[in-house]
Amino acid sequence: MQTQIDIINLKQENTEENEETTEDNNEEQEERLEDIELEAKYVANQIKKLVNDKFQIYDRKKEEFRNIKYKDIVILLRSTKNKANIFEQEILNLNMPVFSDTSQEYLDSVEIQTIMALLKIIDNPIQDIPLVTVLRSSIGEFTDNDLVKIRLSDKYDNFYNCMLKAKVDVDKKLKQKIEKFLNNLETWRKEQEYLALDELIWKIYEDTGYYHYVGLMPNGLLRQANLRMLFERAKQYEKTNFKGLFNFIHFIEKLKLSSGDLGSAKLIGENDDVIRIMSIHKSKGLEFPVVFLANTGKQFNMQDIKLDPILLHQDMGIGVKYIDYDKQVEYDTPPRAAIKSKILKENISEEMRILYVALTRAKEKLIITGISKDYEKDIQNMEKQVSRYPRNNRKINPILLQKQKRYLDWIILVYLYERQNDALKLNVINKKDAIKSFKKIEKEEKNAVNILEQKNIKKEEVKKVKEKIEKNYQNELSTKIQSKTTVTKIKQINSLSEIPENMDIIEYLNMEKNEQLIKNDEINLEKPKFLKQYDEEKITGAKKGTLMHLCMQKLDEKKDYTLETIKEFINNLKEKGIITKNEANNINPYKILEYTKSKIWKELKDAKEIQKEKPFHMKLTAKEIYGEDIEEDILVQGIIDLYYITKDDKLVLLDYKTDFVENGKENTLVEKYKMQLDLYKKALESGLGKKVDEVYIYSVFLGKEIKL
Repeated sequence: MQTQIDIINLKQENTEENEETTEDNNEEQEERLEDIELEAKYVANQIKKLVNDKFQIYDRKKEEFRNIKYKDIVILLRSTKNKANIFEQEILNLNMPVFSDTSQEYLDSVEIQTIMALLKIIDNPIQDIPLVTVLRSSIGEFTDNDLVKIRLSDKYDNFYNCMLKAKVDVDKKLKQKIEKFLNNLETWRKEQEYLALDELIWKIYEDTGYYHYVGLMPNGLLRQANLRMLFERAKQYEKTNFKGLFNFIHFIEKLKLSSGDLGSAKLIGENDDVIRIMSIHKSKGLEFPVVFLANTGKQFNMQDIKLDPILLHQDMGIGVKYIDYDKQVEYDTPPRAAIKSKILKENISEEMRILYVALTRAKEKLIITGISKDYEKDIQNMEKQVSRYPRNNRKINPILLQKQKRYLDWIILVYLYERQNDALKLNVINKKDAIKSFKKIEKEEKNAVNILEQKNIKKEEVKKVKEKIEKNYQNELSTKIQSKTTVTKIKQINSLSEIPENMDIIEYLNMEKNEQLIKNDEINLEKPKFLKQYDEEKITGAKKGTLMHLCMQKLDEKKDYTLETIKEFINNLKEKGIITKNEANNINPYKILEYTKSKIWKELKDAKEIQKEKPFHMKLTAKEIYGEDIEEDILVQGIIDLYYITKDDKLVLLDYKTDFVENGKENTLVEKYKMQLDLYKKALESGLGKKVDEVYIYSVFLGKEIKL
C-alpha cells in the first residue's frame, strides 16, 4: 500500500504577515475557516488529479487493474461537523459527485427553514423574523426595497400590520404583491383548521411551486428529498397524541434547542459512483481503495480536563479545584491532578485507536493531509525530541507521544523514525503554490467547452455552444461601466476601450493599483488599528496628504494664526483624540501657516458663506463622462473640499492638493485634476442654481493657489 503525507505549510518566506510568534502553550487553538477551506480545495484537486491521470485500481473480483472511479475514494474526518459541508462544496466546484450524510444539518437547510418559517406565520403572522424570511424567499418574491417601503409605513408596529397599512400608500405593483401574499396566507390559515398537517404542507408545496423551485438549486434532488421527508415527518406526527400545527412547530423548536436533528434525507446506495465523506467512527469495518485522511492538523479536544473545576472518573472517583477566595486564585488538588493525568492518558489512547482505524481503511493508497502553521519550526522541534527519545524495540517512547497534540504530529514522528522506508512519502506544499494550482484547475474546469468535451457530447453541439460563448456582444462597453461611481474613479480612466475584455472599471482599477504597488514594492498588509500601536504606525505620503486636508478643514477662518497658535491647534487635535501623536509629528505647521497668509484665506475671512466637505450626487450620461456613444445614466458622487461666496457675491470653488510639483510646472497639476474640478463645478452650479465664478487648486506643496 502506498502512503503519502501532504502538509500544507502556511508559513511563507519573507512575508511580514506570517512573522508572528506562535507560543507553544497547551491551549487548543481554534481552527480558522480559511485553513479548512484551503485543505478542502487541496483534497478536491488531488482527487481530480487521480481521476484525470486514470490512477490504476486492482479489481479483486476481475483480478485485473482498472481506472479509478469516484466510489473508490473516501475522505475521512475525525469530526464532520462544520467541515464535511466545506469539503463537499469544494468537490462540487470541480464537477465531481460527492455524498456526505452530515453535509448539512437537516433543520438548518434553507428549504426546511423557509417552510418552517411559513408554517410559523400561518400559525401566528405577528412574528417579524419568520414573516420577513418568507417574504424574501421565492415564495414571497419581495425585494429589499419592497420591504423598506413596507417598513416606512410604520416604523414601530409589527411587520404584518405594516403590510396592511402599506397597501394604502405604496405603488400599484407592490400593492398587488402584498395583496396576493396576504390572500394566500389567509387561505392557508383557514385550511390549517380542517386539513391534516401533512396535507397542508403538501398543498403549500403545490400552491407556491417551492418544491419544484428547490429542485433547480444546487443539490436539488437532496433538497426535494428533504421537503418530502418533512411531509413524512408531519404525517407521522399527526398519528401521535400531540396533533396540530402549533404542537408540531413547538416540537421542531424544542428539537433544535436540545441540539438534536432529524437527519437529512439519503439519496445514494452502496454502489453509486460518488466520493464519500464520513467520520472515522463510521468507517469502522469498511475498506476503500483510496483513502484521504484529512484535517489531521486539528488539535485534540482536551478542553474538559483543563477547564472543568470538577473531574469524575469511574475508578478514581472525584477531583476538584481548590479556590482561595482571599487571594482570588484556584489550583488543582492532588486528587484532581491524578484524575486529570489518568483521563489524559485514556484520551490519548482513544485517539490512537481512532487513528489506527483511519490508517487501516485504505487498500491501495492512503493520502494523509494536514495544515501546519510553520512546518520548518515544527520539524526542527520534532527532530530534537526524536534525538532525545530514541526508540526501544522499534517502539516510540510513550512520553514523546503524550507531548504531541495532533494526529499530524504522530504521523511526522513515525516519518522521522522511518525516513529510510520508501513506502512512506512526505510532501510539503507552500500555501502560495497550492493556491496557484487550485486556480489553474478551477479555470480549466469552469470552461464550458472543456466540460462538454469531457462528457463526450457530439462535436456539432460543442461547436454551437462555443459559437454562443465567443459571440461578441454589441453593447460590450455598457458592461464595463458602473451604474454608480465616484469622481476619483472617473479621473483614473482615460477611455473605456483601454479596459480589457470581460473586466469592468472596478476590476481594472484594482488590477492597476495592485500592479503599481508590486512595481514600487509598496505592498503593506496592515493590521487593523485595534491591534496595533498608533505611535508605531507608518505615515505614508497619502496619509500625510489626508492629515493636511483634515487641518485645512478644521481651521477657523475668523482667527489670525501664528506659528505658535498653529502648533497649539495641532496639539489640540491630538489631545481630543482626532489624530495620534505620531500623526501630529508628521504634520508640517509651516505649510498650514503659508495657507493662512494666502489670497484665498483673506477672501475666506470676509466671505458671506463658507461650505466645507460638501458631498453631492448627480446624474450624468456615460457619453458626458467617457465620451463614448453610450446612453446609460450613471450616478456620480463626490465631496467638494471647499466653496464660498465672497463679499462681492462671487461663487468660488477650491480643491486642496498635496502632490509634489516642481516650480513653474503648475500646469501639470491643472491637467491632472481639470476633469475632477469640472465635475465639481457642474455639480455645484446644478445644486445652487448659480454660476461658479472662479475655480482654484490650492497646492500645499507650493504654498499657493492656482487659478483654472
